[in-house]
Amino acid sequence: MGKRGLAALSAPKPAMQNAKYKAMDQPKLSYLNPYRPPCHPKILTTLPNQKQSAQHMQQPSIAHQAFEQYATYKEPALTHRRFRHADLEPLLEQLSQSDIFEVKKAGHSVEQRAIYQVKAGSGKTSVMLWSQMHGDEATATMALFDLFRFLQQSGDALDPVRRRILEQTTLYMVPMLNPDGAEQFKRRNALEIDLNRDALRLQSPEARLLKHLRDTLQPDFGFNLHDQSRYYTVGDTPMPATISFLAPPFDASRSINPVRERAMRTIAGLNHQLQQLIPGQVAKYSDEFEPRAFGDNIQKWGTSVILIESGGYANDAEKQFIRQLNFAALVSALHHIADGSYASQPLEAYHHIPENTKNLFDLVIRDVAYPTNGHTSRLDLGIYRNEVNCATPIGFYHSSTIEEIGDMSIYHGYEELDAKGLLLVPGKVYPEPFQSMAQLSEASIETLLAEGYTTVRLTQLPDTLHNPCELPLNITGLSTDPDHNLKFGGSANFSLQDETGKVYFTIVNGFVHSCTQQRPALLHGLVH
Repeated sequence: MGKRGLAALSAPKPAMQNAKYKAMDQPKLSYLNPYRPPCHPKILTTLPNQKQSAQHMQQPSIAHQAFEQYATYKEPALTHRRFRHADLEPLLEQLSQSDIFEVKKAGHSVEQRAIYQVKAGSGKTSVMLWSQMHGDEATATMALFDLFRFLQQSGDALDPVRRRILEQTTLYMVPMLNPDGAEQFKRRNALEIDLNRDALRLQSPEARLLKHLRDTLQPDFGFNLHDQSRYYTVGDTPMPATISFLAPPFDASRSINPVRERAMRTIAGLNHQLQQLIPGQVAKYSDEFEPRAFGDNIQKWGTSVILIESGGYANDAEKQFIRQLNFAALVSALHHIADGSYASQPLEAYHHIPENTKNLFDLVIRDVAYPTNGHTSRLDLGIYRNEVNCATPIGFYHSSTIEEIGDMSIYHGYEELDAKGLLLVPGKVYPEPFQSMAQLSEASIETLLAEGYTTVRLTQLPDTLHNPCELPLNITGLSTDPDHNLKFGGSANFSLQDETGKVYFTIVNGFVHSCTQQRPALLHGLVH
């Protein structure tokens, strides 16, 4: 551990300037706790004056039943978001062997990957569903493959629902519209075009295909399936907008005609049912008119479009819980459409859904003192843990940035740390280099963190770092001097200390390590 050894290290005592702060006895890190549905849920009304019969209050909704029986239908081959076109083709080949489905190649992407259409049902009401228009928005694609398994099964409690859907509707499903984007888990296609801004010019083969399918199938309903940022909340509440809906406008005036009204009423019913599963976590997406978008134009062209955006949920990085919600919502929506019950949903219930607002951060640190330039400021910090695509076992690593500094009283965090009475001290770089990370034992890593060190030097950085997620600290070379000073847009590497220099928390790459607890499983550094 060098000539002095880790045991000899001591943190510098920060100078107190212009203010006095007394350290809390037990600084607290709080979490936005994930909700799990109760065994016997009560149906939550979406409007204060909405009446429900006593019998209806006791009956679980279709969405709740589908949610509870989800394990029966989940497609086991899809376990994470970063699957590729080649992962879906064997599943589609299996579907083609079923009498329930008609699977065909509807077209090809820029890079000549097949884009598939799956047809099911024989009813008079036609419904088109398309997913992964953006290659990195994969939650609903997984849910569609769960829906395929649901439609194939029989003999369970949801048989009446399944039969009604297949008998009263004809479903046309495109599970992956942008396979080239999915290959790299990026939003745009291989031409670097955002498909959802190509509804008018139709410069992409994928966009031309979607327009062709809409025009030839003339579906009554359309489901535009997306993912949105996990940083959206339901209105001004601290609750994540786990699911957001929208009946997209077809003009700048946000007019309502019978086509859009059908979508609004369907969404009102979906919101009512999902409130059983995620109360207070359903929002409405912004209804600002986007003249280049497919949802807005398909609504204009005569198909009732329901936009479903999958947002965030605590401790659900791979969106498997949100996938389950998507599945339940799709079964419920298709049943509403099949039996026509969507038409009885009050239109005002749609307008009552709060709009989503970008008010969330992965980590919010509140009320910390930061001495700099002869002045001590009292600050809140907001940190994003950004995903960077990489060939790691989980397909990415995190690179965290400080995205807000100052008064964050209107913002919320998935994690929040009350740092009142503590000082923010920029993360230290251990001065003596190591030949490799193998020299650092678990105990020595804990000691470094407890002394406020966030970065160590290596005599030679590895040519290839196979898995950044395995780094317990940041690493740097001999010639680099990382800047861990607090700045907007900068890295999140610092310690939180009391006035005696005692370190309570060390933040490495935006992850919090409490010096009184074991290092958390999800904490890793970067190469600087």
